[in-house]
Amino acid sequence: MSFRSQANSAERSLSQSAAEFEPGNRFVSRAQIPTINPWIIALVVTMGTFMEVLDTSIANVALPHIAGSLSASRDESTWVLTTYLVANAIILPISGWISSMIGRRNFYLGSVVLFTIFSACCGLAPTLGALVVFRVLQGLAGGGLQPSVQAILADTFPGEKRGMAMAVYTVAILCAPVLGPTLGGWITDNYSWRWIFYINIPVGVLCAFFTRIVLHDPPHLTAAREVRRGKRLQIDGVGLGLISLGLASLEIVLDKGQELDWFGSTFICWAAGIAVVALIGAVFWELHVNNPVVNLRLLKERNFFMCCAIVLGVYTALYATTFLLPQFMQELMGYDATTAGIAVSPAGLATMVEVPIVGWLLSRGMDARRIIFVGILTMTVGTWWLSLGNLQMAESDLIWPRVVQVMGLGMTTVPLSTIMFRFLPTEQSSNAAGIYALVRNEGGSIGIAIASTFLQRMEQTHQSYIGASMSSSTILQAARAATSGVGADVMDKAHAGLALIYAQLQRQASLMAYMDQYKLFAYLMFALLPLVFFLKRPPRTTGKIELDAH
Repeated sequence: MSFRSQANSAERSLSQSAAEFEPGNRFVSRAQIPTINPWIIALVVTMGTFMEVLDTSIANVALPHIAGSLSASRDESTWVLTTYLVANAIILPISGWISSMIGRRNFYLGSVVLFTIFSACCGLAPTLGALVVFRVLQGLAGGGLQPSVQAILADTFPGEKRGMAMAVYTVAILCAPVLGPTLGGWITDNYSWRWIFYINIPVGVLCAFFTRIVLHDPPHLTAAREVRRGKRLQIDGVGLGLISLGLASLEIVLDKGQELDWFGSTFICWAAGIAVVALIGAVFWELHVNNPVVNLRLLKERNFFMCCAIVLGVYTALYATTFLLPQFMQELMGYDATTAGIAVSPAGLATMVEVPIVGWLLSRGMDARRIIFVGILTMTVGTWWLSLGNLQMAESDLIWPRVVQVMGLGMTTVPLSTIMFRFLPTEQSSNAAGIYALVRNEGGSIGIAIASTFLQRMEQTHQSYIGASMSSSTILQAARAATSGVGADVMDKAHAGLALIYAQLQRQASLMAYMDQYKLFAYLMFALLPLVFFLKRPPRTTGKIELDAH
C-alpha cells in the first residue's frame, strides 16, 4: 500500500474516531488507531528530532571559525550557543499547549519547516548579530520537536511495543550529541562553518515531506479541538510571559555564569534575580489558573515526578562528563579536537546496539524499574571508572569507561521514557512530554555549569595544597634534576627548572581536579538509586490498548 493510500485510510479512521471518542475513556479499540505502520511514523518523526538535537552541539567546535569569519571575539561568538539553548528552554514546556491549540501534526510539521528555513538563514548570516537572531528563531522552531516525538510515539504504539519505539527515539537523542562535535569539526575543517547549518536543509525537506503524508493527530486531540471549535480562545498570557522570562534568565545564568564570575557580575545577579522571581511567580500562577500554559499539576503524580527527578540527575552527570572528557583529552593528554571526538564515538555505537535490546526486554514484559536500577548503577560504575585515570593511561582507558557509562544511560532513559506516561491521562501526554524534555535539557545545562565552575575552583585548590606541601629545598633539588645536562649557567638552569616544576604542578593539579569531578558525579548517580524504589510498577498490558494509562 502506498503512503498516499495509507494516509487516506488513516484520515477516514481518524474522522470516525473523533466522533466516537470521549476524553477520559480508559480503553481505545484497535480500529481507532491509524492504519499506517507505526514504525514508519517513528522513523519519520525521529529524523527531525535527530537533526534538532545535533544542532545543540555541532556548532561548539566551529566557534573560533565563526568568530574569525564574522570579525567577532571568541566570547561574543559563544552567544551563538547560548541563545539557541535559551530559545529551546522557552519553547519546551509550552510545546504541549501549542500542540493542543493547533494540533500536534501541524505543530510538528511547522516546527520542521521553520527549523529548516532558519537553518538556511544561519548559514547565510552576514554578521554575528544576524546569526544570533537566526539561532534564536531556529531554537524556537526546533525546541518543540523532542517532546512532540515522545508524545507521538506514546500515542502511536500500544503499551507492549512502546519500549521499542522509545528505544529508537533514545538512539537519536543519545547519538546526536556524540556525533555533533566530531561531524562539526570535520565539516568546518574541510568546507566551511556555514555547512554545519546547510546540512539540515535536505534532512528537513525529507522529514517535512514524509511527515505531511504519514502523521495525523490522535483521536483525543482531534476530539478536544472539536470541543473548543467556536469557543473563545483562552491564552494564559501571564503564565507564558513568566515562564519565558524565567527560563531565559536561568539559561543565561547557567551558560554565562562561569565566564562572568557568577555573582561577582552585576549582569548575572540581575539575571538570577529575575529568574527566581519569574519562576516562583510562574509556579504559583500555573497551579491556580484554570487553563495553564504548562500543567504543573502533572507533577503530583508520583511516577511522573520521580521520572523527572531521575532524568534531571542523570543528564546532569551525563552532560558534565561529556563536557569534561574531551577537554581532559585535549588539555592534558595532547589529543586534537577531531581525535578526541573520535575517541568518545564508540560509546554512541555501543548505544545503538544496546538500546534496541533494552526496548525488546521491555516489550517482553520485564519490569522497567529493574532495568532503570541496573542502568543507574552501570552509569555510576562507568563514571567512577573515569575517576581512576592518570596522565600515562592509554586511549582505551578512556574509551571503555565512557562506553560503560553511556550503556548505563541507555538502560535508564528508555524505560523512563516508557513508564513516565503510564499513570497520566492520554490528553496530557503532550504537556507531560514538554515538562520532561525541559527537565532533561535543564539537567544538561546545570551539569555543564557545575563542571566548568568546580573544575577551575578545584584546580586552584589542588595547586595550593601541592605547593604548600613542597619545601624550597625540595623544589630547588627537583629543578636542578630537571635541567641536568642542559648547557647553561646556574641561574638560567634554576629558572628553567622552576618553570618545568611549576608546569608539572599545574598538570597534576588539573588531573586531580578532573578526577574529583568524576567522583562527584559518580556520587550523584549513586544517590539517584533510592528514587527507583518510589516508581510504581506499570500495569501489565492486555488485549486492549491502554492509551490514557500510559
